[in-house]
Amino acid sequence: MADLTLYYVTNRNHIGKDRWSPEEYGSDFSADGIENLRFGKVILQADERQIKDYLNTATDDKGIGDGINLASYLEKQFRANGKIRVFIEDLTGKTPRYGSQEMYEEVKAKMMASTDTMIYTHGYAVSWYSAVASALSLQLILSKRDEGIENQKVLIILFTWPSDGRYVIAKDAKPDEIINQQRHMSAYRSDRVEAEASGGALARGILKLRDLFIEMRNKGEEPCNQSIHLLCHSMGNYVLQNALSKIANHTSTSALPSLFEHIFLCSADADDTVLEPDQPMGILHQLASSVSIYYNREDKALWLSDKLKGNPDRLGTNGAARPAAIHKKIHQIDCTSIVQEGILASEHSYYMYGKTNCDIRLSIANISHYDLEKRKRKQIGNFTNEWRLV
Repeated sequence: MADLTLYYVTNRNHIGKDRWSPEEYGSDFSADGIENLRFGKVILQADERQIKDYLNTATDDKGIGDGINLASYLEKQFRANGKIRVFIEDLTGKTPRYGSQEMYEEVKAKMMASTDTMIYTHGYAVSWYSAVASALSLQLILSKRDEGIENQKVLIILFTWPSDGRYVIAKDAKPDEIINQQRHMSAYRSDRVEAEASGGALARGILKLRDLFIEMRNKGEEPCNQSIHLLCHSMGNYVLQNALSKIANHTSTSALPSLFEHIFLCSADADDTVLEPDQPMGILHQLASSVSIYYNREDKALWLSDKLKGNPDRLGTNGAARPAAIHKKIHQIDCTSIVQEGILASEHSYYMYGKTNCDIRLSIANISHYDLEKRKRKQIGNFTNEWRLV
């Protein structure tokens, strides 16, 4: 059996009598405040052979690696044998004890041992158990070897917010059938409110990371050749959108700090104009060396978002509305042709799957966007930052 560890940060409410020894986390905000954060890690065991089988599965897009079904397996294992370890915070003594500092000390040690780190924010209708399973699956599949990527290790820090985790779309559901289910509409709107409110909590986590790196740099401990990345899925992009203004408010310079090497916006449930100047995410490019948008024109879940809110098109459905208006370091990748139509998980969570996941791994490995042989991409449109996976 393989021992798996995942670090997490959350503003969810704890379940159980003791916040420092929770049984699990729920779908409400922490009783200590919307922006109150708990830091911890999850430890579980899983069959090494089964993990390997999922990582080496040939997928429908002719890629390798099925992180979607791996996550389903890991959720079962987490429910069966998982343990939660919270980094305890105590500010009452002479020497304050910060949970964030204890966790980041462990993360720093892993980074010094040649491991990249990625902050991962999940989307709508994701329970605590599903969030942990998806994050662990992502950690495993991003660290796999293939396509000329060797010895790449990625450590995931999960930011999990109080998504309801109750919304389920039948695989064969028709659009009209989805829209007519009022409880689904209510769950979506509830999560949207919670995502907006969680922006401050995500901002706090990112700013703590900034402070850690400043401290490491001042001590001469900054890791060599290891990078920090950010991946947001679905409504997790709306959480990020609401975090940006708060990060800007706590930044003394005119531009945001360049904290990340790569930011990945996957199936983004955000307006397709959101990255334009003077729009809510118009300054996102300042946070990273490169930003990648992955979109699918047949994404049923984002079509649902359009209908429920009366929104303009979603960024994760068509990409940016006006490519000429977004910053040149933002790349758009159309995944429509490789996503299996009619399978909701594949249509909306394809970043965990086959060729799309491989493309993300290549970015983490610092393979140029313009290396078309390794990337398996085709340039499209009138701009040099528009691509289609083939």
